[in-house]
Amino acid sequence: MADPKFEIQMLHDRVMIRLEKDGEERRSGAGIVIPATVKMANRLAWGEVCGVGANVRSVKVGDKVLLNPEDQYEVELHTKVYLVMRERDLHAVATHETDHGTGLYL
Repeated sequence: MADPKFEIQMLHDRVMIRLEKDGEERRSGAGIVIPATVKMANRLAWGEVCGVGANVRSVKVGDKVLLNPEDQYEVELHTKVYLVMRERDLHAVATHETDHGTGLYL
């Protein structure tokens, strides 16, 4: 008999995020190549929201969010790693339309 499959539902104000992988190397604004081995302190990362709890108000599945990937809980599902965190620990949401944004675009 096959094992039953369970759907994952996030609880309360929890958000499940899949981090966007950075490329092998980055370029500075001046065009200097920064190798992937360079560790940047306190660097925020972009991720995609894959699940939200019932009390989450500001983000929805599919949104791109800015977060600090350090000191977050990780979970591996189907060989992919996701972060589980509270909504209040997110720093920004990238959206197509906003009434009070920064004027910066991705």
